[in-house]
Amino acid sequence: MKTLPLLAALLLSSLGLVPLSQAASTLRCQSNLISLQDRTSEVLAKCGEPQTREFLGYREVVDYYGGISQVGIDEWSYGPRNGMYYYLRFEANRLVKIQSKRGN
Repeated sequence: MKTLPLLAALLLSSLGLVPLSQAASTLRCQSNLISLQDRTSEVLAKCGEPQTREFLGYREVVDYYGGISQVGIDEWSYGPRNGMYYYLRFEANRLVKIQSKRGN
Protein backbone atom coordinates (compact mmCIF):
# COMPACT_ATOMS: atom_id res chain seq x y z
CA MET A 1 0.00 0.00 0.00
CA LYS A 2 3.02 2.33 -0.20
CA THR A 3 2.15 3.12 -3.80
CA LEU A 4 -1.12 4.80 -2.80
CA PRO A 5 0.50 8.09 -1.62
CA LEU A 6 2.62 8.16 -4.78
CA LEU A 7 -0.41 7.65 -6.99
CA ALA A 8 -2.31 10.35 -5.11
CA ALA A 9 0.57 12.81 -5.57
CA LEU A 10 0.77 12.03 -9.28
CA LEU A 11 -2.97 12.50 -9.67
CA LEU A 12 -2.93 15.83 -7.81
CA SER A 13 0.00 17.12 -9.86
CA SER A 14 -1.69 16.13 -13.12
CA LEU A 15 -4.79 18.06 -12.05
CA GLY A 16 -2.68 21.13 -11.28
CA LEU A 17 -3.34 20.98 -7.54
CA VAL A 18 0.33 20.62 -6.63
CA PRO A 19 2.77 23.38 -7.64
CA LEU A 20 5.09 22.45 -10.50
CA SER A 21 8.10 24.32 -9.15
CA GLN A 22 10.38 22.42 -6.85
CA ALA A 23 13.22 23.39 -4.56
CA ALA A 24 16.40 21.35 -4.52
CA SER A 25 19.74 21.45 -2.75
CA THR A 26 21.87 20.40 -5.74
CA LEU A 27 21.87 20.89 -9.51
CA ARG A 28 23.84 19.07 -12.18
CA CYS A 29 25.57 21.19 -14.82
CA GLN A 30 27.07 18.92 -17.49
CA SER A 31 29.29 16.63 -15.39
CA ASN A 32 29.55 19.09 -12.46
CA LEU A 33 27.39 19.37 -9.37
CA ILE A 34 26.56 22.64 -7.63
CA SER A 35 25.18 22.77 -4.09
CA LEU A 36 23.70 25.26 -1.69
CA GLN A 37 26.32 27.62 -0.21
CA ASP A 38 28.49 27.48 -3.37
CA ARG A 39 29.95 30.84 -4.38
CA THR A 40 28.83 32.65 -7.53
CA SER A 41 32.28 32.12 -9.04
CA GLU A 42 32.02 28.34 -8.49
CA VAL A 43 28.57 28.20 -10.11
CA LEU A 44 29.78 30.30 -13.05
CA ALA A 45 32.80 28.01 -13.55
CA LYS A 46 30.67 24.83 -13.39
CA CYS A 47 27.50 25.95 -15.23
CA GLY A 48 28.69 28.74 -17.48
CA GLU A 49 27.02 32.07 -18.11
CA PRO A 50 23.34 32.13 -17.06
CA GLN A 51 20.58 32.96 -19.50
CA THR A 52 19.57 35.91 -17.30
CA ARG A 53 20.96 37.67 -14.23
CA GLU A 54 18.72 39.87 -12.15
CA PHE A 55 19.60 41.96 -9.11
CA LEU A 56 16.63 41.77 -6.72
CA GLY A 57 17.81 44.19 -4.03
CA TYR A 58 19.22 43.98 -0.54
CA ARG A 59 18.34 42.11 2.63
CA GLU A 60 19.38 43.05 6.16
CA VAL A 61 21.11 40.34 8.14
CA VAL A 62 22.07 40.30 11.80
CA ASP A 63 25.39 38.67 12.64
CA TYR A 64 26.33 36.69 15.74
CA TYR A 65 27.23 39.85 17.68
CA GLY A 66 24.05 41.76 16.76
CA GLY A 67 25.62 43.82 14.00
CA ILE A 68 23.35 44.62 11.07
CA SER A 69 24.55 44.61 7.48
CA GLN A 70 22.97 44.45 4.04
CA VAL A 71 23.65 41.70 1.53
CA GLY A 72 22.83 41.73 -2.16
CA ILE A 73 20.31 39.28 -3.61
CA ASP A 74 20.70 38.04 -7.19
CA GLU A 75 18.71 35.54 -9.24
CA TRP A 76 20.20 33.66 -12.18
CA SER A 77 18.23 31.52 -14.61
CA TYR A 78 19.36 28.63 -16.79
CA GLY A 79 17.41 26.73 -19.40
CA PRO A 80 15.55 25.33 -20.94
CA ARG A 81 17.35 22.04 -20.31
CA ASN A 82 15.16 19.12 -21.32
CA GLY A 83 12.13 21.36 -20.89
CA MET A 84 13.11 22.61 -17.42
CA TYR A 85 14.11 26.09 -16.31
CA TYR A 86 16.35 26.51 -13.25
CA TYR A 87 16.38 29.56 -11.02
CA LEU A 88 19.30 30.11 -8.64
CA ARG A 89 19.09 32.65 -5.83
CA PHE A 90 22.24 34.10 -4.30
CA GLU A 91 22.59 36.11 -1.09
CA ALA A 92 25.98 37.68 -0.38
CA ASN A 93 27.39 35.72 -3.37
CA ARG A 94 26.36 32.36 -1.84
CA LEU A 95 23.80 30.03 -3.40
CA VAL A 96 20.79 29.84 -1.07
CA LYS A 97 18.00 28.43 -3.26
CA ILE A 98 17.64 26.25 -6.36
CA GLN A 99 14.23 26.12 -7.98
CA SER A 100 13.12 24.29 -11.11
CA LYS A 101 10.06 24.81 -13.22
CA ARG A 102 8.79 23.02 -16.30
CA GLY A 103 8.65 25.32 -19.33
CA ASN A 104 5.57 25.80 -21.49
